Amino acid sequence: MTNAPPEPCDLLIEAGYVVPIEPHAVVLEDHAVAVSNGVIVAVLPTAEARMRFAPKQTVSRPDAALMPGLVNAHTHNPMTLLRGIADDLPLMVWLQQHIWPVEAAVIGPEFVADGTTLAIAEMLRGGTTCVNENYFFADVQAAVYKQHGFRALVGAVIIDFPTAWASSDDEYFARAGELHDQWRDDPLISTAFAPHAPYTVNDANFERVRMLADQLDIPVHLHTHETAQEVADSIRQYGQRPLARLDRLGLVNDRLIAVHMTQLTDAEIHLCAERGVSVVHCPESNLKLASGFCPACALQRAGVNLAIGTDGCASNNDLDMFSENRTAAILAKAVANDATALDAATTLRAATLGGAMT
Repeated sequence: MTNAPPEPCDLLIEAGYVVPIEPHAVVLEDHAVAVSNGVIVAVLPTAEARMRFAPKQTVSRPDAALMPGLVNAHTHNPMTLLRGIADDLPLMVWLQQHIWPVEAAVIGPEFVADGTTLAIAEMLRGGTTCVNENYFFADVQAAVYKQHGFRALVGAVIIDFPTAWASSDDEYFARAGELHDQWRDDPLISTAFAPHAPYTVNDANFERVRMLADQLDIPVHLHTHETAQEVADSIRQYGQRPLARLDRLGLVNDRLIAVHMTQLTDAEIHLCAERGVSVVHCPESNLKLASGFCPACALQRAGVNLAIGTDGCASNNDLDMFSENRTAAILAKAVANDATALDAATTLRAATLGGAMT
């Protein structure tokens, strides 16, 4: 009886260590990853892989660790061109008196393309291979990500005032529909609705987002519960905290990607877990703007899908996900008063699989 011939595969990556994320907290020594047609077909010891596969290409890195690419789950990547433009300011002063006026003066397709291209280079240098994007001219961004082979969930911004991207509610929604139609079957580019925040989107537009997101089966990506002022203003204007208002409008479900979430009660954490909401933790942006502390450990232990994002370069001021992970892990321990909170393996899961699941 003869041995079976080796199986063909496109690529075999051999590494001193493979960190698969799942199973949890596992590191595989002297392992290899076999890839065919863009899909991982096996993770196995290197010696076994060499006998089993006949790869078209082999990459051997015996002194390196191999892991999935990081997923930056909340960005405004054209803002790489606005890095450092307004520092040492609270959120609403930063937004209303600095960021929005500058954006009104400079944003256009060329600005967005250049900023996104710069961000891709910065992210790739830091191990990020997928992004959840939230900015104007989403059509331009999608094309740039596609051009560079970079995986992205691109959000179409909805906001209650005119911008260079759209001048009316109907135009914002029309652009969102066009974006989805253009990229609906693409293997790298997915689309989402990105209503900016509860304080910049009215009830009617939120209801329209909910209806269309349900019809198109796409996520809804927004900033919420970012600051204590946002919560207080919502109670004063609507008689409800932002999450309660979003729930009244039908948006608190497994489509919702809720970013920042620094101001949460135990009941709100339970609601997010019960409804399948994903929460994106952006610790360095929240620290810079003194927005508050996301209860990341409590969310994770409650069963909420936790992801990590850098936010935009104007509020961070970089796209370094390893730095963001370290900050998330250390900050969680202080917030929870628990040295075991958000351990290394849990943080790395949030920065990879957690982001991919949003």
